[in-house]
Amino acid sequence: MSEPSAVGAAAARVGATLDGVFATVARVRDASARCLGEVRGAGRAPVSADLAALGPLLSAHLGPLVCGLGFIAAPGLLADAAWYLEWWQTGPGGAPSRLLRDLNPESSALYDYTGWEWFTGPASGAEKTVCGPYVDYFCSDEYVLTLSAPVRVGGAFAGVAAADVFARTFENEIVPALREIPAPAFVVNAPGRVMASNTARWTPGAAYRGRPGFAARPCGDLSLSLVTAG
Repeated sequence: MSEPSAVGAAAARVGATLDGVFATVARVRDASARCLGEVRGAGRAPVSADLAALGPLLSAHLGPLVCGLGFIAAPGLLADAAWYLEWWQTGPGGAPSRLLRDLNPESSALYDYTGWEWFTGPASGAEKTVCGPYVDYFCSDEYVLTLSAPVRVGGAFAGVAAADVFARTFENEIVPALREIPAPAFVVNAPGRVMASNTARWTPGAAYRGRPGFAARPCGDLSLSLVTAG
């Protein structure tokens, strides 16, 4: 039996929406790698001021879909900061603002970003990582998705380029296509968390572990699946 066209269209919509975000992440990845490569080519270790130069690029690419964007350094990358992130996000009034967090490794309030999936995925070699939806208590206090990619310099892992998308914004982009499917349908990430749905029985954040009568299909080359009731 052939797949309903609405299912294929919805999967394509998911892929295209997040591919657009990953295109922005790739710009940050390339700019970060170029910046770090130029510094090392000059014969010195990079410092935080070098990465601060990314600010105009980051603030310029915030918009209706991307609400946060930046580079997160691997610990020990910089000569003047054990931990560092150059992160810009959309402020309450809509204006771009730089995120400031306690990154002193001796502080009890250290923002340890190295354990988050959006960091561990790229650090482990994944070219594209989709993390969430989750409540981002450290940045926006909002329900978000984080998309990330590794930044490498001379083949070595230097950090992560990443973008945040409000979960509600992602849903607004995807749900119209899901509603064209004449059956319960929802998008899940690799761990099985629902990201968007056309049914109240599978709300965002719910866990899906497989169920008889449901089928999953990939959304492009992303670690996401579109699940539909058969």
